[in-house]
Amino acid sequence: MTRFREVNFDGLIGPSHNYAGLSHGNLAATLHAGETAYPRQAALQGLGKMRLMLSLGLGQGFFLPHERPNIGWLRALGFSGTDDAVCAQAWAEEPSLLAQAISASPMWAANAATVSPAPDTADGRVHFTPANLSTMAHRSHEWPGTLAQLRRIFADERHFAVHEPVPARFGDEGAANFMRLASPVGERGIEIMVYGEPGGPFPARQSAQASRAIFRSHGVSDALIVQQSPEAIAAGAFHNDVVAVAHENILFAHEQAFADKDALYAAIEARCPDLVVVEVPASEVPLRDAIASYLFNSQLVTLPDGSRALILPIECAETATVKAWIDANVGANGPIHAAHFVDVRESMHNGGGPACLRLRVLLSEEAERAIHPAHLLNDRAADRLEALITAHWPERMAPSDIGLPESWEAMRQARAALIAALEQPL
Repeated sequence: MTRFREVNFDGLIGPSHNYAGLSHGNLAATLHAGETAYPRQAALQGLGKMRLMLSLGLGQGFFLPHERPNIGWLRALGFSGTDDAVCAQAWAEEPSLLAQAISASPMWAANAATVSPAPDTADGRVHFTPANLSTMAHRSHEWPGTLAQLRRIFADERHFAVHEPVPARFGDEGAANFMRLASPVGERGIEIMVYGEPGGPFPARQSAQASRAIFRSHGVSDALIVQQSPEAIAAGAFHNDVVAVAHENILFAHEQAFADKDALYAAIEARCPDLVVVEVPASEVPLRDAIASYLFNSQLVTLPDGSRALILPIECAETATVKAWIDANVGANGPIHAAHFVDVRESMHNGGGPACLRLRVLLSEEAERAIHPAHLLNDRAADRLEALITAHWPERMAPSDIGLPESWEAMRQARAALIAALEQPL
């Protein structure tokens, strides 16, 4: 019998991490816009979360930060000269464009791609489609870098198929709007994409058309496309993973996550008879508290002993209603047995929790062996990454710092040191 396990690929937080408040509808990002960010601390926090996953016996990989500033993107917008001249001209004429070219948003690997595991696809391979992220300018230029990394990490075409993104006319934000339910883990699953309807105060970033296109490309026949509740989007749930997460046979969701939850639950139960719905009532955790704490942007995982655990941001322990719900519902007698709190405040202040930082990939043992080894983490590799980050990542990044030539050079040197390290197996 083929054995499968889930490997989480986290985005290593890049040296350009800053708080420019570029993401309309992401309340945390706009709340902290203009504050001083701490790239070194941010990257170490993200690495700390990855170390926790390793300590729990889980598979862990990582994506590299993208090249920043994105000079090619700025040149396409008409700026010219040397790389520094391009940045200086953008800063002088349209500083928002330089901020968009410098964004460290690829750190949120949940938006990197949609992944359909091999048991679900017609050809029995793992399929990846990079998200076009067309709704937000600062993210719309990520996909070429993401595509290149996916093709490097998952190069073996016996096991993997990496597609081009859906055309930008149809907004796709990747696995942040994707859920999968399956029991047992290696059986064919039910894949679910959650889209938003336009017309509210904030953008609806995932389109139904893009969702259907991805399922067609991946050869997924058993799929559901459901609408996110307008109330959730208006409250700041810019992606579905801010209000719901699925894992194996568990759907963990807020009562107000979906436009028609009864229809969704019925459709899933017809396909997954052992479905367990862990629904958090609005009367116990108001939507505003769920979104502020990122309760549902936790990672729901199965440990090697078969128990389930939540990897939650520390903000969940600091939000009274959320902590009360966790204390009452997470434990030995429920479907979720343990809670682990992690400090990823630098990411949280920019609107991304533990689940935003990772892309889940379900792999057979043979497929896992086919992954580029430089992108799989172990304790030794984590130690080397920590030393690199400590030596090369900027300590702080104030809003005015993104216009300084020394900041651009620091970003380049930090990433160059990382690339050089990856020439040798970590």
